[in-house]
Amino acid sequence: MRRRRPAPAPLPLRDGVDPVRVRLPAAETGSPGTVRGYLLARFPSSAPELEELFTAGGIVDDDGRPLGHDAPFRPGGSVWYHRALPEEPELPGDLPVLFEDEWLLAVDKPHGLPTTPRGGFVAQSALVKLRRSRREDRLSPLHRLDRGTAGVLLLSRDPATRGRFQTLFQERAVAKEYEAVAGHRPGLRLPRLVESRIVKDSTSLQAREVPGPVNARTAVEGAGPPFSDAEGTWARYALRPETGRTHQIRVHLAGLGIPVRHDPLYPEVRPAGTEAPGRPLQLLARRIALVHPVTGEPLVLESRRTLGPGDAA
Repeated sequence: MRRRRPAPAPLPLRDGVDPVRVRLPAAETGSPGTVRGYLLARFPSSAPELEELFTAGGIVDDDGRPLGHDAPFRPGGSVWYHRALPEEPELPGDLPVLFEDEWLLAVDKPHGLPTTPRGGFVAQSALVKLRRSRREDRLSPLHRLDRGTAGVLLLSRDPATRGRFQTLFQERAVAKEYEAVAGHRPGLRLPRLVESRIVKDSTSLQAREVPGPVNARTAVEGAGPPFSDAEGTWARYALRPETGRTHQIRVHLAGLGIPVRHDPLYPEVRPAGTEAPGRPLQLLARRIALVHPVTGEPLVLESRRTLGPGDAA
């Protein structure tokens, strides 16, 4: 079953940033009967900004019509607006191009840079940086890499063919290979296929393995002899995820007792602000292979970054 194509945004991008979309629930619950009332109840800390947007006509419905302070709540609809950008620290912005044609862009994402705007990082994301530097508002990510993960990132340059690339991911016709430096566990049998059920919700920063039908599979094999330093004994691993659950590789390696080096979430969540500069998560999206759905050309796209002790690449 194919997913329905999302409705187009009624507001244009602003300096490379998409408008915020807030979906209204199918049934009104606890709001005083207006869109304003619902938004203020849901986002109380943003009340001053929302009031200014309503006054300026900056909040619109799905058809782009500005909504006033007394606009009635319409169950199941959406409202759109541009929020003020947060103050953001400058994040790594080196995004070398690995491949491009009129339909596809592949870049080598650095560690520490989010793929898309999230939380306190909007302009400091790979998507917005690329839209601005290349002056390409139509760029759209075809998949996501965790902020801490470096490597091959694919983006669509043409909305008309974006769905054809996404279908490859949905049908698992894209071969992905990752590389990790992680703990060494003597006696661990490799290669092996790790299978489990992974769930992630908003109650925790971590994804977790739970009983139930398998929805996550990762092939794990060794990729070199172990090595030691002052922090412990480590090894390199090649990983081929057959599915794409949130934090899948990190969860599976932690579950094997070999967590990824410098992982701030697994096996335990480290306090915010304790990450050491120059010690990035040692996980790299090394290679992506696919058949170009427009040209029929086989593509093998490989990161030029490296992993190693203290490597900040």
